[in-house]
Amino acid sequence: MTAGTDLTATDTEQTRIPLDPFVSDLDAESAALRAAGPLAAVTLPGDVPVWAVTHHAEAKKLLTDPRLVKDINVWGAWQRGEIAPDWPLIGLANPPRSMLTVDGADHRRLRTLVAQALTPRRVERMRDRITELTESLLDQVAAQPGDSVDLKAVFAYPLPMYVVADLMGLAEERLPRLKELFEKFFSTQTPPEEVVATLTELAGIMAETVASKRENPGDDLTSALIQASEDGDRLTDEEIVATLQLMVAAGHETTISLIVNAVVNLSTHPDQRDLVLSGKADWSAVIEETLRWSTPTSHVLIRFATEDVPVGDKVLPAGDALIVSYAAIGRDEQAHGPTAGVFDITRESPSRHISFGHGPHVCPGAALSRLEAGVALPALYARFPKLDLAVPAGELRNKPVVTQNDLYELPVTLGG
Repeated sequence: MTAGTDLTATDTEQTRIPLDPFVSDLDAESAALRAAGPLAAVTLPGDVPVWAVTHHAEAKKLLTDPRLVKDINVWGAWQRGEIAPDWPLIGLANPPRSMLTVDGADHRRLRTLVAQALTPRRVERMRDRITELTESLLDQVAAQPGDSVDLKAVFAYPLPMYVVADLMGLAEERLPRLKELFEKFFSTQTPPEEVVATLTELAGIMAETVASKRENPGDDLTSALIQASEDGDRLTDEEIVATLQLMVAAGHETTISLIVNAVVNLSTHPDQRDLVLSGKADWSAVIEETLRWSTPTSHVLIRFATEDVPVGDKVLPAGDALIVSYAAIGRDEQAHGPTAGVFDITRESPSRHISFGHGPHVCPGAALSRLEAGVALPALYARFPKLDLAVPAGELRNKPVVTQNDLYELPVTLGG
């Protein structure tokens, strides 16, 4: 413990909340984190001690605090060799160099170059392709045999994966293997001996894609990243590979969870479903309330403290790691009022959440994710207005992923 804090090591150990590697009850875990105050001492899978910011206002401050950086070498536990290179979450704590992992001038440089490639016009141009994919996948949903359909496998997963592949210029034949690799990348249950191999293979696929696009540029984001420049400055191959991996990972996982969680929320809140199906509420409200109430990203290991940082009545010590607990933050009553725990698509100021981040590191793919959900959900319910869960909500199984609010499957009935 760094000098200057008012917490002893004993105090910290006694109050530390272990994050469940199997994510058996995310709602209860999030409530416990909020109750522990804006800064909670937690343990990540693998018995790795970190801190979690769990309240909305404090998270916004910390996400823009220059005393918190992305450099893993600031992390005392990493310096002391307490974090193994094959720790299952090492790819999230120490990803390759991209705008996600740098700060200050380096971050502004990378963000500017990426923004030149991922323009609002490029995102909007994806609308027709998203609509085409949505209708094709809904045809496949309708053709499924049996009384129930795994909507995640047939619709919610392939849609964002095909979209991000089109956007980034990834070869479609790569997608099945990328699915396997990203599942290992995010899972808390990946065997240590597979962690480094998974990271190496992912980087290799992205590097091959970049090399291919250098030789044969196309109308895709990878080619645009290669061409992007600012005053003669260009992204290096290493930066493009890391950015490509970041965009593919975040670009499909977040949207999968957004679509899945929206369907679960509407199925478990039929009064809210009636409002949107009758036109009394907008689909944008469903999307924003889902992002707040059941955010796709549950926890992100994101910052390391360069000095002691007061947070509420506690101190984040220099050299310690901070995660942002978006699942807890989304239901913070201080930000969203006494009904923060209620799923309500008529809520005033529905977009006050920070589920896509805040400040300079806000998710660059937020607009694309909203666009995909904004096309997919209305089309899904227009085709199947009586769609409902095929099992009680309590039987839905969370995947063992502490960073994503994700399910193994989403069994639904289409309602005839």
